[in-house]
Order: sequence, then structure tokens, then C-alpha cells
Amino acid sequence: LFVCGLLFVKRVSTKGIRPWTVTLLANYWAAGVFSTLWLLGGEPINLQLLWQPALIAVLYILGQVFTFTAIEHGDVSVASPVFGAKVIFVALLLAVVFGESLSFADWTADALAAFGIALVQWNPQSHDHPAETRKVLLTIVLALLAGMSFATFDVVVQNCAPQWGPGRLIPISYWMVAVLSLGFLPLFQKRALSDVRLRNSILVGTLLIAMQALCIVYAIAAFGDAARVNVMYSMRGMWGVLLAWLVAIIWGGNEAKQPTS
Repeated sequence: LFVCGLLFVKRVSTKGIRPWTVTLLANYWAAGVFSTLWLLGGEPINLQLLWQPALIAVLYILGQVFTFTAIEHGDVSVASPVFGAKVIFVALLLAVVFGESLSFADWTADALAAFGIALVQWNPQSHDHPAETRKVLLTIVLALLAGMSFATFDVVVQNCAPQWGPGRLIPISYWMVAVLSLGFLPLFQKRALSDVRLRNSILVGTLLIAMQALCIVYAIAAFGDAARVNVMYSMRGMWGVLLAWLVAIIWGGNEAKQPTS
């Protein structure tokens, strides 16, 4: 779902649509899609615990802000592999903060997943100029903050879900995300919806991204085990390569000419 969504989003990004517009639409799709989980029921709402979904919503928005700031003002080739540190952050938070015991196999899988993401996305460049060095350092810091925000989001969802039930915690959290997303409105590009050539692609793409968020967040809330969920989720890189190649073979594109190495 995530990779297919990105394939649609890529079409509009080449037309000048910025990530802030994409994430605003994806967040509102998510608020609607996650609302369906309310039918699952859950524990009675405790107003004294509303800080938990509020914290989850803030962490989610912070992760997006750090991610897109790193991409817009930094070096994408540096930011992309650094984002892979999220799987390590999840394991560390579970072990150090929440005292969860992770096996050697879990730690090995986390390390391999992070290394695999970095290996696939890393694009070594020379940054000898002081300005370029500062840009790289800024990118790394922002990407690490994004990874930590999303990792903390996953861990908090896992640990708060039993007190609420997935049918209560997740919808309320994403309703709050929808409210916080109003802050993105000044950056929203209206032509993304007014231009018929862009509208269908961006609506389908952001809907698919929202649906993949439903899958991973529900999996963490309902079953826990955020460490292993993130390891499996990191396989989206492999699916991305395969699907991008297949789409290029069928409809044409540069991905069909990429080397197998």
C-alpha cells in the first residue's frame, strides 16, 4: 500500500506539488479511515488519560515536520538512510524505557533492517565545503529527530493501547492529528485539487498511504511487538524496488534501466 501510494504521489511531485500538501491530504484521509476502528469498541473513555492520544498525535505531527524539513532544506541522499535508524530507536526505547526484553534475534533483525535501508538509499557525495558540511549535519539531526519521533509514537501506541483498546485510542489520536494538521494549511497548494491532471493521482496516492498507516498502527496497537513490526515494515524498500521496476516495464520509466546491483 505504501509503495503503491508513493508511485501515485511521485507523479504529482514531479509537477511541483510539495510534501506538505501530500501529508495534509494523507492526514485527513487517515482521520477518516481510522474512524472505522471505532466500531471495534474499547474501554470507557477516561478523560484523565486524554493526554495519551494527544501525545501520540503530537509525536506523529513532529515526525512529519522533521521529515519534510529535512527533505526540503537538507540533502535527501543523506536524510533517507538516516531515517532507517527508526528501527533501532524503537528497540532501544522498548528495552531502556519500558524494560521490554528483546532477544538477540530481535536486535540482529533491527540492525540488519537499519543497515539494509542505509545500503539501498545511501548515495555517497563529497561535502568538503563548510556550507555543505553544515547542511549535511543539519540534515542528519533533522532525520534523527524524525526517526525518534516516529519511534516514540510506535512505542507509546503499543503501551497505551491496552488501557483504551485499538478501537478507541487510534481514532481519537488521529482526530487530534486532523486538528493539528490545520497548521499545514498555509503550505497547502490548492492546484493539487483544482487541476484535474493532479487531483486523481494525489487523492488515490494519499488514500493508499493512509491505509498503510492504518495497517501498521493497528498491528502495533492490537498485537504489540513494535520492534518486529518495524523490521517487517522496513521491507517496503524491497517492495518499492520491485513495484517501481514492474511499473516501468509496463508503462515506461527510468526504473526499468536501473542496474541490478
